[in-house]
Amino acid sequence: MAVEAGTQQDRVAGRVWTVRLDPYGSPSAGTVRLSCSRPACPDQRFPGGAAAGRKAAVEHVNLHLAHIRAGGGPRGEAWCACRTADCAWHTPDPAVGPRGGTRQTAGSARCGGPVVLTVYADRARRLWRIAEMCTRCAAANDCRVLDTAVPPARTTSAGADQPVETPAATAGDGVAEVFSDHSPSPATGASSAPATAPALFPPARPAAAGGRSRRAKRWGKIAQRIIPHDLEPDVLRLELIDLGDAFRAYQQRTEPDLVLLAELHERKARAFRLWADVSGDGSLRHEAHRAEKAAQTTREMHANRGGQPVGDTAGDDGPVVERLLTRQQAVHARAVLDSVQAHTPRPEAEVRLAVLMLTLRAARAGTGNVTGQDLTGWLQGDAERVLQQLVDANWLHLPGTAAEVMASRPEDPVAVTVPTLLPDQPRPFTFGKTTRARISGWAQKVVGDRKIRKKKATAAARLLALYTAAHTRTDGRLGRAEDGGLHLDQAAAFCALPSGQVTEHVQLLVAADWLAEADTAADRLRGQLTERVLPLGGLL
Repeated sequence: MAVEAGTQQDRVAGRVWTVRLDPYGSPSAGTVRLSCSRPACPDQRFPGGAAAGRKAAVEHVNLHLAHIRAGGGPRGEAWCACRTADCAWHTPDPAVGPRGGTRQTAGSARCGGPVVLTVYADRARRLWRIAEMCTRCAAANDCRVLDTAVPPARTTSAGADQPVETPAATAGDGVAEVFSDHSPSPATGASSAPATAPALFPPARPAAAGGRSRRAKRWGKIAQRIIPHDLEPDVLRLELIDLGDAFRAYQQRTEPDLVLLAELHERKARAFRLWADVSGDGSLRHEAHRAEKAAQTTREMHANRGGQPVGDTAGDDGPVVERLLTRQQAVHARAVLDSVQAHTPRPEAEVRLAVLMLTLRAARAGTGNVTGQDLTGWLQGDAERVLQQLVDANWLHLPGTAAEVMASRPEDPVAVTVPTLLPDQPRPFTFGKTTRARISGWAQKVVGDRKIRKKKATAAARLLALYTAAHTRTDGRLGRAEDGGLHLDQAAAFCALPSGQVTEHVQLLVAADWLAEADTAADRLRGQLTERVLPLGGLL
């Protein structure tokens, strides 16, 4: 954008229109206010909530675009509106750059290219901005380019490195496109729209041949970092730009693809590691490490959802199910079972089942909500007696009597306390609140299984169902392959049963369609979960 000094003083600031949505009045009212930076546009209020406000905002943006088109489109003699704002739109801190460096000032902002008309919409769809800016700032801001201005007649300053560029021809006179709130990401290149919607907010205009094409590809953004236009080697710069576009395209997908996401994270890790080597920036190496961990976590999520171990290719013919617990959550679940077995204050199966369920309610803070309906569902007619036994053993503290807890309703649960799980005590478990809730829900589904309830299963049988679910492989078979099943004496000890009584409880689980097959020969419990309960399997 180097021009003669005599020409610069004739230039005008780029125009900016800002449309925003804000809550208005009481949050329960659901009213939003639409405001525009143009003084001639009065504020509007919409009681229909954010959806109605977004629709009105898109219509308002399109109204301004129509006026700009009627007025001749973007102006070639305008200064970049982003540079006028000291490039604050893509440099968040007024004094420090996003990674600790000093931010560019207005005098050093690297604006360049012809003036274009752009539209930017934030991810939350609460701010829209129309602006006249240079092509470099448009790329740095992830803006959509609607039209390119015809540059004013001018000559380059003496010794300028770059010739004056001729913009690509526009489609029609001025701005021919309109904006749609449901438009795809620029990276997707999608161009179709619903039949009821206006023409889509278009993808970036194809660059003209020659130097302009090379110039447009020099800029990009990834992980809130602007990719330097002079980054070497060139293949690294192009890979980073492509990765940024690919991540933005993935965010626009309606359905997740964890395999694709893991590949993107792996590419990012390799590219950021090379970028760190080239630039010497330690934060880039840290970002590469984070990307590696994200790739591994994403692959584990994909394996857990499909019931396939990471790196295992032998089970392609096995069942593919949506697991309730991830592999790591199943590890934590088995840790809870072991802890409960070791610290139950009384040996009865009913007490152990109550201790397990209450432990899962209070595992994080030492307190948890429970109702009489919960206790009855776990223990039927023994609930009040067992509750009182736990209180007498000082394992559980109640705010009132056991009878009052049994009378509590779902709308008014009772907060019970497990002293050994309070934060000032040594922490027996290391999982977070999300994992706690997931494991508690898993145990509730097992204990409350409809077919097991119909068989009037005892507390010991329900404990056996929990134990078998927690110790299964991806195909639903019990125990690790090298062990040939579960150790019968260990299963009996967890269920508070003599070894000789495990068989009759196993047969009850077979009759309840919990186990498809089972035998207890040679001190091993062998069997397989039925297809209907495979999602509850613990993924050994």
